Amino acid sequence: MGVPPGRTRHQTVPFALAIVQFPLRLVSRRMLAPSVGHYAFSRADGQPLDFVPGQFIQVHFHYADGTATKRSYSLATIHDHALGPGEQVEIAVSFVAGGAATALFENLPEGGEIQASGPYGRFCLMPGDSNRRYLLIATGTGVTPYRAMLPQIEKLIGERGIEVVVLQGARTPVELLYGDEFRAFADAHSSFRYVPCLSREMPSNPHPDVRHGYVQQHLAEFAPNPETDIAYLCGNPNMVDACFESLKEAGLPVPQIRREKYVSSK
Repeated sequence: MGVPPGRTRHQTVPFALAIVQFPLRLVSRRMLAPSVGHYAFSRADGQPLDFVPGQFIQVHFHYADGTATKRSYSLATIHDHALGPGEQVEIAVSFVAGGAATALFENLPEGGEIQASGPYGRFCLMPGDSNRRYLLIATGTGVTPYRAMLPQIEKLIGERGIEVVVLQGARTPVELLYGDEFRAFADAHSSFRYVPCLSREMPSNPHPDVRHGYVQQHLAEFAPNPETDIAYLCGNPNMVDACFESLKEAGLPVPQIRREKYVSSK
């Protein structure tokens, strides 16, 4: 399979807190795209992992010279409660040629172990939200948290009657991570729209909700409204910045725009 690296977030973990690491044992892996792998782990210590969809874990390892380092990965696990002992911990890993994290994941056999910590982060659907609609916007592995949120979204559709639009940016159809899952969810829920935005190559027979271009070019089509919307932005920093400015111009106050930037790291 290909070669995985990590993502470094513009969200840091306070160094004043003691970081407790735990072992993760590789259960399975598969390719999501030519340069992205989906990795499923279980906690090797038999403990549960209590997380909120949208959070991330950090994987700890060492460079060849012995220097300690870490990479952050959003949890992709679809779950509607805390992960009990033995339940899977899933992440999406981008591959970077020559990357140290890439080498770590590429050489990890099934049954092999890595060290992790967490979960961390507040890029989550908030219990106090009373909005009518969520705009969930992502590029690359930035769509991973939205996959984990699907059970929550289904519950909120039933409880509050919310609407959701997922705008996912990719270059080609084969790079739409978890695209089949989002499309199936949209087919099953009329208030959920899945809108892939493809910048380089369109499918031969595109779904009516597929767009050509970048997500920031199509955001205005959905008429962001400060009275009804909360937006989430995750992925490429240029996309996040462009959409952030567009949402502010549409009148959304900053607290209604929740952001997380991913930058590749070797």
